[in-house]
Amino acid sequence: MAPVTMCSPSGWALKGMTEFPGFSYTPSFIPAGQADVLFTALWANTPWEQLDIVLFGRTVRQPRLTAWYAERGVRYRYSGLEMSGDEFPADIADLAAQLDQHLGVRFNAVLLNAYRDGDDAMGWHADDEPELGAQPVIASVSLGATRVMRVRHGKSGPSTGLSLENGSLLVMSGDSQANFRHSIPRTRQPVGRRINLTFRRVAPAGAPRPSRA
Repeated sequence: MAPVTMCSPSGWALKGMTEFPGFSYTPSFIPAGQADVLFTALWANTPWEQLDIVLFGRTVRQPRLTAWYAERGVRYRYSGLEMSGDEFPADIADLAAQLDQHLGVRFNAVLLNAYRDGDDAMGWHADDEPELGAQPVIASVSLGATRVMRVRHGKSGPSTGLSLENGSLLVMSGDSQANFRHSIPRTRQPVGRRINLTFRRVAPAGAPRPSRA
């Protein structure tokens, strides 16, 4: 896998989006052939679920499929859900080790999202849960069809799009979660299936949560 390049001492810069400090995009982190093999295996073997979440006080069905893997004792809460699951299967553990080597972060949890078609989506959000700490590093690997991620400053205003390609790696670090929101909007364009793996380091249950001060 190609290494992730540090673009500036203050954080990573996203190609063509230098106004979004803390973002880094590597198009071919996983070679296409390996990405295709991993996509096929994960789509077939992952215990996908479509869960209900709480948004603005309402219970709604997530518009995508999800799965969660984590080390023992690691739990994660978001949108009214408390996630706990099995430890990394071998193929995901191998990918986590590659990310550790290139980023210097030992990830202990991963959230998988499966997008079946253009109707599956992800709403505006930041990965800023307390369990992640003040400046979390989120490593997002895309497999399958290309989808556009939108990024914007804060909770409103104009957004910029980035096409997340098969085998690509998006890293969000520094103050990216405090300053920006991101989403995967629905599309009416014909689009194939996609899997996204978002690796993160979560404070284990019972451990002091990292300070956000």
